[in-house]
Amino acid sequence: MLTEYIIAAMRRAVCEQLDDGSIYCEIPVLPGVWSNADAEGEARAELQDVLEAWIALGLARNESLPAIDGIEIVVQGVR
Repeated sequence: MLTEYIIAAMRRAVCEQLDDGSIYCEIPVLPGVWSNADAEGEARAELQDVLEAWIALGLARNESLPAIDGIEIVVQGVR
């Protein structure tokens, strides 16, 4: 399910070229998940790394992640 979540989130990625020529990418439905690189391929690869770290941090904090395309990752606290 984690792989499907990452794929769905990456499908939501939006990239644009900035005035300095670099490429900025973000996943608007996931605040703080963004990247910037010299080429789009690099920016997308970095974006996926950021996404994976964002997911790991959310899980470590025991936070549920927002559903994307009907895919949910529900965190159940340790009791």
